[in-house]
Amino acid sequence: MKKQVNALQFLGRLGTNLLGFIKFIAALLLFFSSQSYAGSYSDFFRAIETDDSAVVSNLLKRGFEPNAPTEDGQTPLIQAVKANAIKTTRLLASSKGVDLDRTNLQDESPLMLAALNGNAEIVKYLVAQGAEVNKTGWTPLHYAATKGDVNIIKFLLAQSAYIDSESPNGTTPLMMAARYGTFEAVKLLIEEGADPTIRNNLKLNAIDFASTTTHPKLLGYLKTQTSIWILSHP
Repeated sequence: MKKQVNALQFLGRLGTNLLGFIKFIAALLLFFSSQSYAGSYSDFFRAIETDDSAVVSNLLKRGFEPNAPTEDGQTPLIQAVKANAIKTTRLLASSKGVDLDRTNLQDESPLMLAALNGNAEIVKYLVAQGAEVNKTGWTPLHYAATKGDVNIIKFLLAQSAYIDSESPNGTTPLMMAARYGTFEAVKLLIEEGADPTIRNNLKLNAIDFASTTTHPKLLGYLKTQTSIWILSHP
């Protein structure tokens, strides 16, 4: 009987030691895998910044999450767009599982940032892949108007971008073009039917936005077009 008890105690100690050993090995593997992932994470975003699509492609094939955000909420696709990394942007935008419209903490989508950068090639590619042209709040058209890029504005309007879309504070693309864009951008939006009489939450319209600039030709044009709009829309 005593031998049986000793045998059971031995097996118990062996089981405890074995379980502890297994836990130790598991912890060791977790540590090294986390270190490896951290290295891959840094490599991934570094490759995006330098437009090294080969490295990005390799990490994606190894199972790296294409929507994994940085600490400040930037997705890989957004990082690629901001860096004007055309090869990597194309790769990420066409990757399985990528969210083309995932925004950063400022509610900016990849398409919005491509429009703000004035990168028509990326804008067109993102739209071709299915990126949303219209969204609630600030839109790609707002950002294109801010840049004043006529070609991108034309393209977005051709893709059914809502010309009088309002930001959270009621600001329209025309207002942004009047304040930050170009005379050509303002003229295009007016010719395409933008309403110059709309006022945002601060009761400001496109004329008010233009009056903060040093562009007398732009201000005069908007005043004339606003008068014409009022007469033609009683």
